Amino acid sequence: MKKKMKMKIVELSMVLKIIPKVLQIFLNFCLVLLSLILSFLLIKELTMFLKIFMTDGSSDYKMFIANILIFFLYFEFITMIVKYFKEEYHFPLRYFIYIGITAMIRLIIVEHDHPIDTLIYSLVILILIIGYFIMNITPLERPNRQK
Repeated sequence: MKKKMKMKIVELSMVLKIIPKVLQIFLNFCLVLLSLILSFLLIKELTMFLKIFMTDGSSDYKMFIANILIFFLYFEFITMIVKYFKEEYHFPLRYFIYIGITAMIRLIIVEHDHPIDTLIYSLVILILIIGYFIMNITPLERPNRQK
């Protein structure tokens, strides 16, 4: 009876070791697929820049700046995925803050019709910058807790 119990425990522990590996492989595959899609969209934005640049009558600078910020969002997401693989399956928090700041700046440029909304977006940017500052002054390693 004890032998069967030990066998089941060994089998269960093997399964519990395999599941995270399979999920990590699935996650890696999905992130590679996402990075390929984002790369395609990044190239598409580059072609839009060229079209805007080549047309002489285009004076819509707001659309051009909004497209630049979308380009940077794609670029930041791809960079974040690259960092994920380089830092052994870890997303650095600062990249999420960069993306948030860029997205808020884009919202201010594109949708600045309502002053209250613009003020709220500006406050969000300020909060993200304060969070980034706090993150940079906080030591990376935490002290061990006393038990």
